[in-house]
Amino acid sequence: MYAERPPEPGLSDRVACGWHRVGETSFTQLVVPDACVDLIWGPGGLFVAGPDTGPMPTSVRAGDTLVGVRFRPGAVGDFFGLPLQELRDQRVPLSDLPGRQHLLPELMDRPATSVEARLHAMQRAVARRLAVAGHDPAAPAMASALGKGHTVAQVAWRLGFSERQLQRRSLTSFGYTPKTLQRIVRFQHALCLARAGVPLAEVAVTAGYTDQAHLANDVKRLSGVQMHRLVSPLRESA
Repeated sequence: MYAERPPEPGLSDRVACGWHRVGETSFTQLVVPDACVDLIWGPGGLFVAGPDTGPMPTSVRAGDTLVGVRFRPGAVGDFFGLPLQELRDQRVPLSDLPGRQHLLPELMDRPATSVEARLHAMQRAVARRLAVAGHDPAAPAMASALGKGHTVAQVAWRLGFSERQLQRRSLTSFGYTPKTLQRIVRFQHALCLARAGVPLAEVAVTAGYTDQAHLANDVKRLSGVQMHRLVSPLRESA
């Protein structure tokens, strides 16, 4: 069972949602790139799910409970105290991060409690940390402009940056280059349309792909599966 909840008051500008997953049976969940970063409390404790550039199969055992806070794309900033690209395609225990004793001390070594109590404690700790963790206010505009199909040069010009500045700011805010960010934002747009029942030919045009074959190839590169598997995902036995 998986469920999302809106962020607590005061967090909605940088947090997309809180969520939890309870493993009723053992299975493998396919996690695909979404330009987000998650802080997760799992059976082994707290860890960070960095920004992904490809499919990330994740095993969930029967009885496992995972509780997470998902940051909005580009909103995590320097929350974790290190360059975001160092967390790219990584799952890193919070205890392994530099300066971990100052990150979320109220959560370290905290005993497991109910889903509600864990999620509330995580969001309260995140709010405290966000008050001192900066982020680039131009990040949403970067993602939006790239998602509309503008070239990197066009986006840099629109935002008043050089292409080198845009590259640097994209790496800092999202953990990857503007080109990669563009592919992921476009992929997520296409996925939302397909899940809403839009025919794939129309999805390709609306999301900014050259044609349906371009859409199919990009979906396979980013997720490892065909679109129909993402629209109606099949859970695999662990």
